[in-house]
Amino acid sequence: MNDIILDVRNMSTHFPVAEGTVKAVNQLSFTLSKNETLGIVGETGSGKSVAMKSVMGMIKSPGYITKESQILFKTKEFSKDGKKEFVDLAKLKQKDFTRIRGKHIGMVFQDPMSSLNPMFTIADQMIETIVFHQNVSIQEARERAIKLLDDVGIANPAERIDDYPFQFSGGQRQRVVIAIGLSCNPEILIADEPTTALDVTIQAQILELMKDLQKEYDMGMIYITHDLSVIAEVADKVIVMYGGTQMEMTDIYTLFEKPRHPYTHALLSCIPRHDIKVDLLNPIKGQPPVMLDPPPLCPFLPRCPYATDKCRKEWPELTEVEENHYIRCFNPISDTTPVHYDDVIDKKEAL
Repeated sequence: MNDIILDVRNMSTHFPVAEGTVKAVNQLSFTLSKNETLGIVGETGSGKSVAMKSVMGMIKSPGYITKESQILFKTKEFSKDGKKEFVDLAKLKQKDFTRIRGKHIGMVFQDPMSSLNPMFTIADQMIETIVFHQNVSIQEARERAIKLLDDVGIANPAERIDDYPFQFSGGQRQRVVIAIGLSCNPEILIADEPTTALDVTIQAQILELMKDLQKEYDMGMIYITHDLSVIAEVADKVIVMYGGTQMEMTDIYTLFEKPRHPYTHALLSCIPRHDIKVDLLNPIKGQPPVMLDPPPLCPFLPRCPYATDKCRKEWPELTEVEENHYIRCFNPISDTTPVHYDDVIDKKEAL
C-alpha cells in the first residue's frame, strides 16, 4: 500500500449564498494507494459527496475549493518526459481536467437513472467516452464497451448494448454505470453510494462485483456511503465525516474495535448488537449542524458528552493518536465498548 496515487491535503470546499457561506468540506486530508479501498462514511449532509466531486473537478461556480487546498494526483498525463508525477488537481483549469476526469479517475454516481441519458442507447453513452479519451475508432470503442458490459455481468452484451436505459432493471442499470466508470481503465474509481437504491440481494452482488473488478483493473477505490456495514465489507481504511469535517481516520478493524472520537463512538453505538439485548435503539441526541457560516469549532460540540471549555474556544487539529490512527478531538476516548467488525459483517449477511 506504499504506492500512493492520490494525496489530498487540507481540502476545503465552500459555497457562497445570499445569507453567507456554506462550508461543505473543511480541511480534509487523506492518501489513497494503488489497489487500496478508502471508505468515507457519514450522515446525509456530512460533506462526503461534495468532497469527492471536488476531487473530480465538478464544483460549479460560485462554489470553490479554497486556495490552501491540495489534491495531488500521480499521473503522466502532463509530463514532458513520460514519467508519472504529482499534479495538483485543485489548480487545474477545466479544459485540462477533461484529460483526467473519466480517463484516470472514474466515478459511479448514486442514482443510475439520473446518470444515464434516457434519450440515448447504452452504446451511444459508452462509446462517446471511450473514443474521446482513448483515441480509438468507433468500432474498437464498441468492442471495448461490449467487453465491459460482459465484465460487469450483463447477459448478451452484444445485443443489450443497443438498448435504452429504461429497458434495464435497477440492478442492471447500476452495472452499466459501473461499466461506464471503468470504460477508460482509470487508476481510481469513486463510487458514491452505488447500492443505496438497490434491494439487499442485488446490493450484495454489486459489492462483490466491485471488489472483483478492483482486482481485475488494478485500481484504487473510494467508496462513499452512510452504511457502516457496507464500509465493513469493502474498505481497507475509513474516514468518518460529520458537519463537513473529518472526525476520524484509521483502518477498518481499528474503527470498529477501538474508535477514539466521541462521534464515531456514538455512531457505532447506534448499531444493534447481536450479543446485547436492548429494548430501544441508542440514537445520537440533538441535531446535525447548520453548515452556513459555522463557528471555527468542532461541529460535534453541541452534541458531545465529552466536550470541555477548550472545545468551546479552539478548533481541534487532525492528530495522530496511534500509528495511522487520526482524530480531530481534544478529548479522545478509550473507555469504548467496541462494535466488533465481525458482528457488523454478520449483521450484513443476516439481512
